[in-house]
Amino acid sequence: MPDAGAPLLLHIGANALLFAHIAGGSVAIAAGYVAVAVKKGQSLHRAWGNAFFLAMLVMTGVAAVTAPFLDAAWTNTTAAVFTMYLVATGWLAVKRPPGAVGRLERLVMAVPAGIIVVALAQAVANAGTSRMAGFTTVFAFAAVCTLAIACDIGVIRKGGLAGPPRLARHLWRMCFALFIAAGSFFSIRERVAKILPEPFTTGPMRALPILLLFGAMFYWLWRVRGRRVLPVL
Repeated sequence: MPDAGAPLLLHIGANALLFAHIAGGSVAIAAGYVAVAVKKGQSLHRAWGNAFFLAMLVMTGVAAVTAPFLDAAWTNTTAAVFTMYLVATGWLAVKRPPGAVGRLERLVMAVPAGIIVVALAQAVANAGTSRMAGFTTVFAFAAVCTLAIACDIGVIRKGGLAGPPRLARHLWRMCFALFIAAGSFFSIRERVAKILPEPFTTGPMRALPILLLFGAMFYWLWRVRGRRVLPVL
């Protein structure tokens, strides 16, 4: 937030961005869990899925713009940019006709590649110092980015996906994006305590939504399984 002596317009702008980020995150988490729970492919799933997609774009867009000015360890910046990439590619997976791939799929590969470059640069710059521990989250995202790029290359080489692999790509990317958003909220007890009563703020209760999310993701991946799903996720 701006200093107390900052211009009024700066305060208004900062509060508007904060409201958009919180509102987007709240809608995204609620809509995401509904979209995961309901039967796939039907109008209810599409409606909640679209709400999740748009809300995530708002939340991550605000975070991606503001976090670089506030986040010395790059944690929130990396999370916001990578989550936006996951949502975009997950959405594209089902919006493209089966067996089709476009220029955008090639362009967005720059996102995970950039995160990997940032992680390597921080590892080299901070090797042997106490600052390395502060970039642990960035290194974890870089590891997932390596998988994501490999999957993107597989999709491009095949000229697009159809059938089970197409659905699996959509599922895991949207679910992992929801995991990042929900994990950011449920990992901090003070945030949960603002909207839920005391019994729901304990560690096990805050971990339960994350466990349910992964359980649902693996269940749906199993439901849409195919012989060649994994190599092109």
